[in-house]
This record gives sequence, C-alpha cells and structure tokens, in this order.
Amino acid sequence: MHAHTGSLVLTNAQVWDGKQQGFSQRDVIIEDGFVVDSPRGTPDNIVDAADSWVIPGLIDAHFHAYATSMDGLEIERGPLSFAAINGSVRLAKALNRGFTTVRDVAGGDIGLQRAVDAGIFASPRYLFTGSALSQTGGHGDPRSAHVDICFSHGHMCEVVDGVDNLRVAVRERLRTGAHAIKVMTSGGVFSLTDPLAIPQYSDEELRAVTDEATRRGSYVTAHSYSVEAVRHSIENGVRCIEHGNLIDAATAERMSELRSVLVPTLSAYDAMNRRGADLGLNQTSLTKNLEVLSHGQEAIQMALAAGVRIGFGTDLMGDLEDDQLRGVELQVEAIGAADTLHAMTVGNAQVLRDPRLGTLSVGGVGDAVVLKGNPLEEPSVLWDEASHTQVIQRGRVVA
Repeated sequence: MHAHTGSLVLTNAQVWDGKQQGFSQRDVIIEDGFVVDSPRGTPDNIVDAADSWVIPGLIDAHFHAYATSMDGLEIERGPLSFAAINGSVRLAKALNRGFTTVRDVAGGDIGLQRAVDAGIFASPRYLFTGSALSQTGGHGDPRSAHVDICFSHGHMCEVVDGVDNLRVAVRERLRTGAHAIKVMTSGGVFSLTDPLAIPQYSDEELRAVTDEATRRGSYVTAHSYSVEAVRHSIENGVRCIEHGNLIDAATAERMSELRSVLVPTLSAYDAMNRRGADLGLNQTSLTKNLEVLSHGQEAIQMALAAGVRIGFGTDLMGDLEDDQLRGVELQVEAIGAADTLHAMTVGNAQVLRDPRLGTLSVGGVGDAVVLKGNPLEEPSVLWDEASHTQVIQRGRVVA
C-alpha cells in the first residue's frame, strides 16, 4: 500500500458502496487512507459532492506496464530502462482515468513496485506477477517459426519447460515480491506459432505451478481462451482465467463449481481490430484476433449466468493503452452498467483477494472516483474521462 495518505470528506454524495449494488446518499469520510465512520480531527479537504455520484476507485486486473510495443521481440529484449520509464507514464495515465489499482499480469518487478510505493511518480496501487511462464512455442515465446534465435526470457515472459524448472521459477517470483503467478495455457493473438485452442503445458507441469503458488498462499492466473484450455487450467488448480473468449456454457458451469474467476479483456480485441494494422501488428495476430473478437461479450454473459465471479481487465499493448476506458464501454454493452461497475470494484477485489479494495464501506481503502452523472442512468460517465471530476487515492485528490 502507498505510504502517502490524506484525510478527506465528501459531503452529501450519492455513493456506490461497492459491496451492495446501487447508490445511497451519505458522506464519505477518509482518514489515514481508509474509510471511517466519523472524523477524528479536522480533515485536510472537505468537498461538497451534492450533485455528484461517487464510486470506489476502479481496478484494472489485466494491465501491462512494460508493453511498450506491438512487436513481441522488441518488448522482450529492448532496454529495461526504457520499458520501466515508459511503464511509469502508462501507470500515471491509468490513474488519471480513475484506475487506482492495477494488477500487472506478465511483467513488472519489485523495482517498479518500489518506485510506486515510494511515490516517485503518480501511479495506481501496483501488483505484479513478474514474467509470465510459457512453454517453448507457447504464447509467451515471441519467435516466429522461421527465425533461428535463442530466447529464454524477457521483460514480460519467460520460457520454462519441465516440472522442476517450473517449481524453481515460481519460487523465484514469490521470493521477489510477485503478487501471483501468470502462466500461459493456450495459444494467443499476439504470439506467432501457437494455435489458439490447444492447451499448453502438461498436467504435471501445470500442477507443479499451482502447487507451489498455493502452498505459498498465492494463486495462479492463466492466459486461456478455448474450452479445452480453460478446462485444462481449472482442473489443474488454476484459480483465475484471463480472457476466456471461447468458453461454452458447460465450461462456465464448471468454472462456477470450482469457484474460478474470469477476467475479460474486451478492449484488447476491439483496439487491435480497429487500430492494429495501422500500428504495425502482424497479419498472423490480426487473423487470430478476428477469431476471438466476436465471442468475448458472449463469454461474459455465459459466465455471469453460471454464477462465475467476473472481473475486468484491458490487456492493451503499445500505443493501444489509451483505449483503457473503451473496455468499460464494451463490458457495459455485454452485461450492463451495474454488473460492470461491480466487476471493476468488488469483483476485481475478489480476484486480488483484498476485501479492502473496491468498496467505500468502513474499513475500505479510501480510493474513489467522483462522477458528473449517475452511471446507472448515463453509463457513458464511466468511460468519458471528462466526466471524472476527481480521482481520489487513499484520501488524496490525485487527478
């Protein structure tokens, strides 16, 4: 958690509590960075929010600080100093949009987290997995088939094969501060040599990863698209599914039975479809993207109907990062404003396993976004950055 906090009172606000859907009028009192029931002293700041709607700070559970390019090898093997400095800019922009917490799944490291926690630059609360784990030729392997070069690791992914090697890799990530472990269990849009549907890693390899993470009190989240890959993941102990575009109703039911969570990333496919070619995205990725583009909203609907807990993520690479709020609009189109708002707050707090996030109840972290209108009646205020009149992080107005 950030060390920099403040005390603030929002008076007469229409407040989305987070734990319960809907708005009620009340004051929000934040002291020492947390919501309290009554002030203990004179607050630093008192804001009349009589004509405003206040929601908890938003959470992006699929963010990539180091995704500096649309080219996989450039991302992985370019200078880490550039990736980190560029990542600080990406994080600051996310905070300005109202995202007060992000989870970096595939990338990030303890150095970037230390800089965030020290307040060296403006940033959401930052949780990272470190480099995602990929099998040779899997989604995290950026090599095209005809290129004869060695690749073992980069800033966002590491190629690790075999049970013993995977155990060591998980232990090293947890030693160096990783919030969770990211593993690639299906093909992907951005990678060049792996079919989307085929599961990646053997049962034994995947079990080694989930066993190590669970024993340490952490969890595993998996990049996974297809029915086969998602079932392979959840039956072998993976707790969270990223994307999940190609699931069916039966798989959604099984996810619910196993208490798996789904983090959709609708903005990524929409952005790649509209802008990818102009930004130099290769034809292989553009073709794969068309396969998953149309199914993403249907997958969320199936999962929600089955009782799967739903989060929210964006997964934007390179210059596409400015489409972050477009993901909100797409998820609202799929499941409505109330369920999307729940997903970006309490839903993602459940993904991150931190009940202090995503709520403005007493004891919650004092993160909030002040909106010009009621998002249940005017959903566009959620994705219109100009409608975010203030962004508050731990009791301090930061945007």
